[in-house]
Amino acid sequence: MQVAYAIGMAHPVSILVETFGTHTVDPVVIEAAVRNVFDLRPAAIVRDLDLKRPIFRKTAAYGHFGRSLPEFTWENVSRLADFKAAIGA
Repeated sequence: MQVAYAIGMAHPVSILVETFGTHTVDPVVIEAAVRNVFDLRPAAIVRDLDLKRPIFRKTAAYGHFGRSLPEFTWENVSRLADFKAAIGA
């Protein structure tokens, strides 16, 4: 997944889905689902992931991903059902 922005544009100018041939759903459908389910404006990402909290010291050791601390909101899968419905799964 690649999301590209341009200065002065709130919404992404491009979303690229690359599955390296492993997809079971057409990447065009995945892209449309991402656009429909997730608000990818920068301010919305900050809001939805609650990124204004002072939590990043914990990420300095052992990284950002694959950890289940509740303050690591980027590991939350609460929109999975919406995404599955959007791709028809």
